[in-house]
Amino acid sequence: MPVVAAAVCPHPPLLVPEVAGGAAAELDDLRAACLAAIDRLAEADALVIVGSGPVTGTRYDASAGGSFGPYGARDVRVGSGDFVLPLSLTVGAWLVEQSKAAGLPRVSITVAVDETPAACLALGQEIAHGNDRVALLVMGDGSPRRSEHSPVHLHPRAELFDSTVAAALDLADTDTLAALDPDIATELHAAGRAPWQVLAGATATAGLRGHLAYHAAPYGVGYFVASWTL
Repeated sequence: MPVVAAAVCPHPPLLVPEVAGGAAAELDDLRAACLAAIDRLAEADALVIVGSGPVTGTRYDASAGGSFGPYGARDVRVGSGDFVLPLSLTVGAWLVEQSKAAGLPRVSITVAVDETPAACLALGQEIAHGNDRVALLVMGDGSPRRSEHSPVHLHPRAELFDSTVAAALDLADTDTLAALDPDIATELHAAGRAPWQVLAGATATAGLRGHLAYHAAPYGVGYFVASWTL
């Protein structure tokens, strides 16, 4: 499945207005950037969503269910089946269902947060192997250690790590993403490291051009939105 386009988005449940409640407007810019990036995937033949989960390689079809009940929005769900999707794929499916890519056949795939870079790259290469024109939606947060008010205590290397990722996403620099250090990512609690390395494996020879549409750290967590297109 040659990858003809990719989007990178974060997966905070606060992207869902019913979860954010009165604070929903604070993430309007992030939500809009995510939807614009995913809209650009609509011309592909199929969509693959990649996000962190308990193990690597679990696959779900579009009927797989996910719920925002644990985050205070019991009436907001995705899919029609049992609630089996991890948060990253639940947010990904929710975004897709709001976008122009909603009608694409899709599959969602997990990658363990602590998966090795080599296995992440191999999973990406597997996704890219085939004949259909595939779009890739990669869900991943940066470090939640960006400020004194972060969910995890401020770390002096968090901003540099996130800036490195942001630059790589802007340039579609698969070499830099592939070289991200998993130990540093773990220390910084950067949940997107493994999904970004799946992206690197899937697109290393695709010739895509990058554009970083959003990079900020609201609430002390690094969030990125990027579009990679031919």
